[in-house]
Amino acid sequence: MKKIQISPSILSADFSQLGNEIKKLEDAGADMIHVDVMDGHFVPNLTIGPPVIKALRKYTSLIFDVHLMISPVHKYIKDFANAGADIITIHPEATDNLNESIKHIRTLEKKVGVSLNPNTEIDIIKNELENIDLILVMSVFPGFGGQKFIPEIIKKIELLKKIKDEKKYSYDIEVDGGINFANSKEVISAGANILVSGTTIFKENNGNIKKNIETLKEV
Repeated sequence: MKKIQISPSILSADFSQLGNEIKKLEDAGADMIHVDVMDGHFVPNLTIGPPVIKALRKYTSLIFDVHLMISPVHKYIKDFANAGADIITIHPEATDNLNESIKHIRTLEKKVGVSLNPNTEIDIIKNELENIDLILVMSVFPGFGGQKFIPEIIKKIELLKKIKDEKKYSYDIEVDGGINFANSKEVISAGANILVSGTTIFKENNGNIKKNIETLKEV
């Protein structure tokens, strides 16, 4: 089994202190930084764009795990790559040609992520699984932090792990949405090796980020 990694979502950070918040996450043992990008169109919320990511890049050498919840996504991929994203994750529904968007990310020498919403079937990406570095399974409907985990997605994680093992694919399985100490072990047991968490990391144990990251990693 791959080492469990934690990708804290800065959606729950203090936006007036983002640079310092990212430093705190790195010092506390975060494996990467999860950046949620929302356009107010594909999802009902607005967050940050390439200029902010570029400004934050100097604060850490950690991987920037950038989740693009924007549509149409293809024409913006290069902007996020140039801003400092290391992993670029897109939704199949947000591009006219998933294969072309995957190739585009590859030509920019970035890792390819594809995200599945709770109601998105695995079949939509089955022909691209060997070309994907990371599958982000959404355990809430994207748009806002602090939502409750949807337990039905456990079956999706298990199926992705089964396919991965049978076909000997190498993709990471990342899960985002309502991850907390109560469900993290179940998600890991199902096959996930990267957990995204915002509220739990920043708020639990009186904001003890290091302790929260370590607790989420426990199997």
